[in-house]
Amino acid sequence: MSKRAEDDREKSATAEPHIERRGLLYIVSSPSGAGKTTLARRVLAADPNIEMSVSVTTRAPRSGERDGADYHFVDRSTFEKMRERGDLLEWARVFDNYYGTPRIPVEAAIRDGKDVLFDIDWQGAQQLSEKMPGDVVRIFVMPPSGAALEERLKTRAQDPPEVVAKRMAAASAEISHWPEYDYVIVNAHIEQSVASALAILTAERLKRARLLGLSDFVRALRAAL
Repeated sequence: MSKRAEDDREKSATAEPHIERRGLLYIVSSPSGAGKTTLARRVLAADPNIEMSVSVTTRAPRSGERDGADYHFVDRSTFEKMRERGDLLEWARVFDNYYGTPRIPVEAAIRDGKDVLFDIDWQGAQQLSEKMPGDVVRIFVMPPSGAALEERLKTRAQDPPEVVAKRMAAASAEISHWPEYDYVIVNAHIEQSVASALAILTAERLKRARLLGLSDFVRALRAAL
């Protein structure tokens, strides 16, 4: 056998096989200020195989936010029409603003084996779990303490004091939904939290139920033995 043939055979023997996989919906929720958005961005930066679901919202853009990248910013009338047409997989009212997930891009990504990350609250997580139960992976992010949560809300300087107080008052009710999630991350140190979130993502991708091409791979493997 020639050297080139030997090299080709060795590469073939060690190449990682492609096994068709169904994508997953990676949901990250937390009370406001606990760190879910920072955690979500770090996961996206660390893993090129997951993309962000861009929600529709009636909220006004914050400083630095871009329409179509951070959110699709719409008026209430447009949002209501989308909801009535069934264009949203989930929607919720949060602090007098509406948020929702466009249906078509998410369903297409899942069919194509792509993973989609959701930065949404417990209401949205419940609706996605009802509509696509076999596809969701739910992570709830906890603050390490009440004092830490309040400090984070104040130091991010995006909301006036009365809004900070409103978010703190709502935090206990939001945290009460933690048993509805598959995993809980206490976000005391962001590096450790990111490592935990990535480990969860890796494990969930390997679940047998999501490996649609596994049966064909195993049959081919057995036939070759």
